[in-house]
Amino acid sequence: MNDFPQGFFDRADDTADREFYLPSRFVQHIDDGAIAAAGAFYAGIGVTGRVLDLMSSWVSHLTVRPEHLTVLGMNRAELAANEMAHERVRHDLNADPVLPFDDGAFDTCVCTVSVDYLTDPVAVFAEVGRVLRPGGTFACTFSNRCFPTKAVRGWLASDDATRVRIVGEYFRRSGAFAVPQALACDTPPGGDPLYAVWATTPTAPGTAAPRP
Repeated sequence: MNDFPQGFFDRADDTADREFYLPSRFVQHIDDGAIAAAGAFYAGIGVTGRVLDLMSSWVSHLTVRPEHLTVLGMNRAELAANEMAHERVRHDLNADPVLPFDDGAFDTCVCTVSVDYLTDPVAVFAEVGRVLRPGGTFACTFSNRCFPTKAVRGWLASDDATRVRIVGEYFRRSGAFAVPQALACDTPPGGDPLYAVWATTPTAPGTAAPRP
């Protein structure tokens, strides 16, 4: 994929995200089949240890509570209601992509049905690589449902296969991960689709995927 075109990361609603996410929304953003598929995928790749749930809310879509779960999101009440969380952090990644954590603080990071809202995703992915230990995993799952006024225009203009390639490019362009893998998760016919793209941080110098 070539450079992202001008306007790719623009949004129909460019008002501050802190205002948009101020009201609590205790809803599921994907259907039950996709929720189950997300949990099965995360369990299958081994989301364990010290886990960061990026752009989280009141549900973390994990089947088992990890040893330590940090949830980072925008709405205080939603984060407070997340029963799996050990630590809750309010942070707007579109206002500031720098994660408020030490280097190597986590074993795994997940981002569930939220990657389409990032306006500077390459910077965020680079930050995730920094806060993961060597050999740590970052996994993104996403569907075709979103808040269309807050998703970036390039995402809205793409089909599902292209979105998989877009997230793969975020990993590659960050320079923080090995070559990403992708999967169309098994969801019931007629329901919400779910896709996963994931990669690990290098365990040795020079093993990251080459930047374009």
